[in-house]
Amino acid sequence: QVQLLESGGGLVQVGGSLRLTCAASGHTSEYTNMGWFRQAPGKEREYVAAVSRWSSGITEYADFVKGRFTISHDNDKNMMFLQMNNLQPEDTAVYYCAASIVGTSNMPTSYKYWGQGTQVTVSS
Repeated sequence: QVQLLESGGGLVQVGGSLRLTCAASGHTSEYTNMGWFRQAPGKEREYVAAVSRWSSGITEYADFVKGRFTISHDNDKNMMFLQMNNLQPEDTAVYYCAASIVGTSNMPTSYKYWGQGTQVTVSS
């Protein structure tokens, strides 16, 4: 089992920045890739970004965050990060960290482990 714990969410003004952190614990050798998803009220959970733990840390992004968000992973600390810049009101959501034992994917069903989420609110 892998446990995931997100932190770093909060309230920020339009154009501001936040850095989310996801700390993995437990049987951390099991996962091969990690990702961030988000879910706004009344909407389905959507893919934000993913990073390969190996393969030189290959990263992938949803189109709506390219150029604004940066995902990274620290193998030594078993931590994943999401640097979010130029935040907009439509970025308001609960952000979830997820870990996969298969390849990077934008599908929630590909991820075996999930954190509880951290709220990000962007005020205009």
